[in-house]
Amino acid sequence: MRTPPSLLSLTIDSAVLNLSDFSDLSDIPDHILQDLFLVRILKAGKLTEKVLRLFIATGKDEVLSLVQALNIQHILTPVLPTSELF
Repeated sequence: MRTPPSLLSLTIDSAVLNLSDFSDLSDIPDHILQDLFLVRILKAGKLTEKVLRLFIATGKDEVLSLVQALNIQHILTPVLPTSELF
């Protein structure tokens, strides 16, 4: 008989699917945050600019060093001043 997934694993899977709805990740324990970022988000191809900002906003050294080690950078989108075009 196959063992069911743990509650933690199910919770992390759910977080990956709904991460765009989160506004703060700072209360998540470090080991879960690392698993969520490195294993789940990156492998699932779910890293967006908003998700990256959420992880960086935690200020956790482990996350910041992962971002730096993987050379993940913000995408800078230029914004044209629309009020001065005409």
